[in-house]
Amino acid sequence: MKHLTMENITERFLKYVSYDTQSDPKSNTTPSTEKQWELANYLVGELKDLGLKDVSIDENAYIMATLPSNVDHKVPTIGFIAHFDTSPDYTATNVKPQIHKNYQGEDIVLNKEHDIVLSPSYFEDLLLYKGQTLITTDGTTLLGADDKAGITEIVSAMEYLMAHPEIKHGPIRIGFTPDEEIGKGAHKFDVKKFGAEWAYTMDGSQVGELEYENFNAAGAVVTVHGKIVHPGYAKGKMINSMLIASDFINALPKNEIPQETEGYEGFFHLADMQGEVEKTTLEYIIRDHDKTLFEKRKIVMLETAKEINQKHGSQAIEIEIKDQYFNMREKVEPVMHIVDIAEEAMKALDIDPLIKAIRGGTDGSQLSYMGLPCPNIFAGGHNFHGRYEYVPVESMIKATKVIVKIAELTAKKY
Repeated sequence: MKHLTMENITERFLKYVSYDTQSDPKSNTTPSTEKQWELANYLVGELKDLGLKDVSIDENAYIMATLPSNVDHKVPTIGFIAHFDTSPDYTATNVKPQIHKNYQGEDIVLNKEHDIVLSPSYFEDLLLYKGQTLITTDGTTLLGADDKAGITEIVSAMEYLMAHPEIKHGPIRIGFTPDEEIGKGAHKFDVKKFGAEWAYTMDGSQVGELEYENFNAAGAVVTVHGKIVHPGYAKGKMINSMLIASDFINALPKNEIPQETEGYEGFFHLADMQGEVEKTTLEYIIRDHDKTLFEKRKIVMLETAKEINQKHGSQAIEIEIKDQYFNMREKVEPVMHIVDIAEEAMKALDIDPLIKAIRGGTDGSQLSYMGLPCPNIFAGGHNFHGRYEYVPVESMIKATKVIVKIAELTAKKY
């Protein structure tokens, strides 16, 4: 595409990842961290400078803007959405991206001092990108391609469409959100104000990914109560909450954990544990694509706690389970033409669509239940939430082209 260059995409992406926008699951504010405002305010200024219309940012840092239609007939308003926060799982302070041109399938030394290596022997997807330009971390932080690659692509696509009025399109709304990584990205998203009939989140990984199914998700806090007494006189008196917690952990299905599952298989994931004799807290996430199996997983946790409590003759274990989001398939299937348009756009650009279920969730899953059907499209990054994260520049360019083509096809079909 004319004026859509490696240099422009790279420069924009590197600017975005220079901002530390890590979110905080323990915060009660929106955004959950004050530092997210810095990139949010920068983006607002950039969108205004590009000439987009109706640029706004609300009190919770939700950003919206419009690219007006350039056709004289009515076309549905469509949207493109990405999030600007990064995962709380790994530091995003002082990101130092490294650029590797003409990658040939070799090991990439991210950090020689600490012997941190990004290797295709472990991350096989690297071999898909021979001959391309990769942007990686320096091994000490995450990169932030999740989802600053998505923002890069959306802004670049709007800029390109404005520079090429010969490409006909209807009205396009764009939205950037905080706190997606802590499951709150859509909580305060004003769907009515956004005003789109449907949208796409640019938040997937490998080139070609097109997803309209995701996990049903819940979080569970398991609190185990014990009793502390002097260990020298503990016989028949001490109740060690950590040992009871261990019983609970071991009672759940051992092969239904993230590292043992794939595809549509669900899991129980012990994400955090804090313990001492008197009290131990376990934090789980519960995931399954199938709604019935998802509900059964919650029952398994409750029944396991009940059995252990009966064994100890007390209410040693308490569980609080909260649903987080649901499988968007239920909301997207009645409007499958929005997936068909994205698939057609990819094929028109010689990109093989990889239609599969997300082993996770996006803002789109929640937005779909809020009345905005919202499939997910690849943004190009890999190995999110850690030091091995990388993104090929060519993948970001392809994602940008997909956005442009979706806009063009929508205008032609209506």
